[in-house]
Amino acid sequence: MAFDLTTPISDADIDKLKVGDTVTISGYILCGRDAVLPKVLKMIEDGTVGELGVDLHGQVIFHTAVSPAGVGPTSSNKLEIESSIAPLSAAGIKLHLGKGALHPETVAALDKYNAVYAVIPPVTALLGAKTTEQRVVAFPELGMEALHLIKVDKYPAIIGAAHGRSIYE
Repeated sequence: MAFDLTTPISDADIDKLKVGDTVTISGYILCGRDAVLPKVLKMIEDGTVGELGVDLHGQVIFHTAVSPAGVGPTSSNKLEIESSIAPLSAAGIKLHLGKGALHPETVAALDKYNAVYAVIPPVTALLGAKTTEQRVVAFPELGMEALHLIKVDKYPAIIGAAHGRSIYE
């Protein structure tokens, strides 16, 4: 099935999604990858994540850097990225966007926290045209790998893991 999602995403939205569904995502989403996600996890552990000024509950995180060339997914199964999925889901992230297969333990963690993983096609130009705003939220010293908040309009993606199942099985 096809669904239009707008951030923040609710548990009821997640409950409807099945592996293989297509979605479009609109609203504000976070962007982060291997350099910044461990820093965000440390802020969650330290209880300082509120200092970001962004509520993680119902949020989407896109595994990407933001550069003048646009945005495109990076491999979500990189150690620093995949190991962030469970704790970020526990902290309220509902949808993780990236590319590549996840380990079964990560798929199970998504199910535990009622979150999903969606595979986004590596089409930088298309996504750039669907990104309407962007700003650095934290860690500007990381340049394009800083934590960004972007506003998107109908980002296309496919649900790759939901409710204990993976499209890669």
